[in-house]
Amino acid sequence: MFKLTVCLLTCNSARLLREVLPPLLIVGDEIIVVDSGSTDNTLDICHEYGLTPHLHPYAMHGMQMNHAIGLASNDWVLCMDSDEILDAETIDFILALKAGEEPAVDNAWRITRYWHVLGQEVRTLYPVSSPDFPVRLFNRTQARFNHRPVDDKVEGRLHTVKMPGRVRHDTFYTLHEVFNKLNSYTSRLVKYQNVRPSIGRGIVSAIGAFFKWYLFSGAWRQGKVGVVTGLYATSYSFLKYFKAWYQHEDKKEPVAKEHTDSHLVE
Repeated sequence: MFKLTVCLLTCNSARLLREVLPPLLIVGDEIIVVDSGSTDNTLDICHEYGLTPHLHPYAMHGMQMNHAIGLASNDWVLCMDSDEILDAETIDFILALKAGEEPAVDNAWRITRYWHVLGQEVRTLYPVSSPDFPVRLFNRTQARFNHRPVDDKVEGRLHTVKMPGRVRHDTFYTLHEVFNKLNSYTSRLVKYQNVRPSIGRGIVSAIGAFFKWYLFSGAWRQGKVGVVTGLYATSYSFLKYFKAWYQHEDKKEPVAKEHTDSHLVE
């Protein structure tokens, strides 16, 4: 038998928090909530459940989650986001796991996560297919989240197993959220990763994404939600190269201006 700390990240999470918290309170011996500056009722809802969030400025998801892991009293941690809801089968599995003998420290478990966009389950959301299976339950002495700006994951010397059940990932609940995250993710990617600055490459990538993530994936069968996920994939593929190109050109402008001013002086 072992004790488990749940690490939960929040930011303006009031929409789903009353669905997210009850399952986590069942499986967790301790709940660490790290909030990055909520302005809605998130903090009040946490207080309703007897939880006091730790406030911490947001940099990247992996860094934020690692901060939460560092606050845990137990080495075994379950790391969750505030738009992920455990179902009964997943809860029962975790409770049974905790009730047995403590596993080897290099064991880890992946949740079975089904993605929902605008309230509807989808088959794909660039760059992942649904369900996906991220590692979320592990011993913190063996692993941490990496610092990738987008799509970070747990890294360590681990033997992983998929949990049963269906974890609902209820993301992108409005069009505003879709485009807000599209802008945020692509800007973060260009800032922290080396993306080739090329409009031409962006156009080719966007065309490929349209075929792969809208036509071939079957997203076109899902009506307006499929159009949204297809547009998201196409736009993401173009914007990351376009923003890199724009940033590259922006850096060249002061040099060009300095050369022009020097020529005028002569």
